[in-house]
Amino acid sequence: MLIVETDKISGRKKLGRRGVDNMTEAVEKANVLVEALPYIRKFYGKTVVIKYGGHAMINDDLKQAVIKDVILMKLIGINPVIVHGGGPEITDMLKRLNISSQFVAGCRVTDPATMEVVEMVLVGKINKEIVALINRHGGKAVGLSGKDANLIQAVRRMGKSVDVDGSELLQDIGFVGDVERINPDIIQTVVSEGYIPIVAPVGVGQEGESYNINADYVAGEIAIALKADKLILLTDVEGIFEDYNNKDSLISELKLGQVEDYIARGVISGGMIPKVECCVQAIKSGVATTHILDGRTPHSILLEIFTDQGIGTMVTK
Repeated sequence: MLIVETDKISGRKKLGRRGVDNMTEAVEKANVLVEALPYIRKFYGKTVVIKYGGHAMINDDLKQAVIKDVILMKLIGINPVIVHGGGPEITDMLKRLNISSQFVAGCRVTDPATMEVVEMVLVGKINKEIVALINRHGGKAVGLSGKDANLIQAVRRMGKSVDVDGSELLQDIGFVGDVERINPDIIQTVVSEGYIPIVAPVGVGQEGESYNINADYVAGEIAIALKADKLILLTDVEGIFEDYNNKDSLISELKLGQVEDYIARGVISGGMIPKVECCVQAIKSGVATTHILDGRTPHSILLEIFTDQGIGTMVTK
């Protein structure tokens, strides 16, 4: 609110200090909106697939920021589609039920009892919490899993490990899946009716069995099937660094031709490799741009889409 004061000598009205400060803040907000205008125009009617995970799903303040970003996108004519993870909550629930977890090459070994918990947590708990939060903040969301209208058809993935002699071993790791096919019709129907689709990464096999699938890969395949303009992966790191110990070495744009060399040199390593591979596959299959963003930064999605500077690492053709 502007504070108006009266000059005791001249009798003229003038803005007080608080009024000037508020006016400056209002002008800054207006400048942000003006800067966002060409991006709003550019992405109007386009589809943006967001993989939602990490601290942004755990910290309440970050959670609120992501939800508000997504609702704002929908209100200005962009079509966001959220694919969420939930590994930490699955682990917590398994511990509470005294079910041990085992991992092979980063994949959770998923026996029938574990798969039952995975589906319960992802579809019955996390998915509905996100839907309810969006609805509570004035948006309209619909929760989906891969079983709805055969959205995510899956096949069993074999675990890969390395023997002592360096040879590759294949191991049955249970109900862990790879995406075989995406049927986007249900998502397109939900979007066309004005809702925000929230997708749990549980796929369905030929016999109706459930599969636990990496949410990054599901997001990438959905982005491809929807011919999305953007794929955004929210992570718990600022992006990809030339030297991880040097925070000034952030790679703001990574081109496809650089990826193989960066992996060979260890610039891209560990859990970042599947994320980058997901981006590469999406780009090769027609998604315009992909982004690896730090979900710990409030409103990171809006900063990437609607500002000149952007944040994180953008992977492009």
